[in-house]
Amino acid sequence: MTRAPDPCPDEATLVGLRAAVPAARREPALGYVAVEAWEAENGVTLPEPYRSFIAEVSNGSAPGPRDAGLQPLGQLPACWAGGEPRRPDAMFPLEDEWIWEDDESVEHDEDDQDARIDAVFSHGSIVLCAQDTRAFWLLVTTGPQRGRVWLVADVGASPAPDGEPAGFAQWIQRRRAGDDGWG
Repeated sequence: MTRAPDPCPDEATLVGLRAAVPAARREPALGYVAVEAWEAENGVTLPEPYRSFIAEVSNGSAPGPRDAGLQPLGQLPACWAGGEPRRPDAMFPLEDEWIWEDDESVEHDEDDQDARIDAVFSHGSIVLCAQDTRAFWLLVTTGPQRGRVWLVADVGASPAPDGEPAGFAQWIQRRRAGDDGWG
């Protein structure tokens, strides 16, 4: 079920978002009618300021010298290998970092653990871009982590470091500055 949109970002935030993606690399913005249609089809309201970014500034971007570009809304990178269909309306399953590669405390059988990992990749988020062929930046669309950017890889998933609530505006500014990793 969709929810009412978050308050729109202020003009200073929108100026920062415009500056984060050079005009020559921007894909055409969708406009609010197309964003609302996508939200209705997918049963979720996108978090701000990402929602305004794709409606007013750019629906994705071409690769640049330091990054692989942004995915258009609802599209996946060519290297995406997720098994389950994407469910941006389903509950994002994590609230804290989970490095499943090192998690010896998980005593699930192989099928249960795979289902939980699949949910991290496919539930409650949209894909912003590929970090590399095995790691992806996601924007969480549901639950307590709504509006936060997470890095999800073949070994685990992590939000911004030190508990900082890094949303889309902070994340894209860090990418512009060349800081595309959390560490």
